[in-house]
Amino acid sequence: MFTRDWLLADSPSSRFQANMGRSYRLALGLVRNPLTLLGIIIVLALILTAIFADMIAPYSAIGQNLQIRLKPPSLTHLMGTDALGRDIFSRVVYGSRITLTIVGLVAIIAAPLGLFIGAISGYFGGWVDRVMMGLTDIFLSMPKLILALAFVAALGPGINNAIIAIAITTWPAYARIARAEVLTFRNSEFIAAARLQGASHLRVILIHVLPLCTSSMIVRVTLDMAGIILTAAGLGFLGLGAQPPMPEWGAMIANGRDAILNQWWVSTMPGFAIVTVSLGFCFLGDGLRDVLDPKGERH
Repeated sequence: MFTRDWLLADSPSSRFQANMGRSYRLALGLVRNPLTLLGIIIVLALILTAIFADMIAPYSAIGQNLQIRLKPPSLTHLMGTDALGRDIFSRVVYGSRITLTIVGLVAIIAAPLGLFIGAISGYFGGWVDRVMMGLTDIFLSMPKLILALAFVAALGPGINNAIIAIAITTWPAYARIARAEVLTFRNSEFIAAARLQGASHLRVILIHVLPLCTSSMIVRVTLDMAGIILTAAGLGFLGLGAQPPMPEWGAMIANGRDAILNQWWVSTMPGFAIVTVSLGFCFLGDGLRDVLDPKGERH
C-alpha cells in the first residue's frame, strides 16, 4: 500500500514512484478546488449514466404511448413525457450515450490530428510551417458551427457525418497550440542531441516533441468538450445530427420548441442536461489548466 510520504518523496527511487507521486499531486490539486471537484462529479456521472443506461432508465427511449403524451413531471415520469408519450427522463439517460460518443470520437479524431500537424509545422518551420498554418488559418477564420453546417450539408445528415464535421472544424485550434509549444523548444539541446545520435525527424517528433505538448493539449481538449456538445446539439436541433428516433439532446429540444410555453418540460429537461454537462467539462478543464500549468501556482 502506498503511503503519503512515499508518494510525496522529494527523491523518488524509481520511475514508477515518480509517476505515482506526480499522479497523486495532480489528484490532490484537482480535489482541492470545489468547482473542479464538481466538474469531476458531473463528468463521472455522465460516464456512469451512459454505461448503466439500461439499468437507470425506467422506460424505453423510443417506446411510444399516446395516451400519456405531454404529461408534466411526476413521480411516474420524473421529467414528463413528450408529444409521442415517450418518457423524457429515459430519453435523456440514453441520450448521454450519444453525447459521450460524439465527445469521445471527436476528441480521438481531432486532437491527435491537430497535435501532429502543429508539431510538424513548428518543428520544421519554413515553407512547411507557412503552408500548414495557412491552411489552419483558413479553418480558424470561419465560425465552427457554420463550418460544421456546411460539411454536414455536403456529407448528409446523420450522427457519423456530424462527428466528422465537428472533428474537421475542431483540429485547427489544437494545431495552433501544438505549434506554439514546439516553437519554444525546437532549438533546445536535447533535440540537437537526439539528432546527433542519429534519430530521424519522425522519431524526434514522436518520442521527444509530442509528449511535451500533451499537457496543454489535454487541457484544451477538456475545455473544448463543452463547445463540442453545444455544436452537436445545434446540429441535432436543426435535424442534421442524430436522426429520429435516437434520443439526442439537441433533437429533443427541437421536438418541444412548438410547445415551449405550455409544455415547457419537453425542451427544458434536455436543455438542462446540455448545460449541466457543458459546465462540468468547463470546471474540469479549468482545474486541469491550473494543475498542469508549470507556471501556475503549485498546489
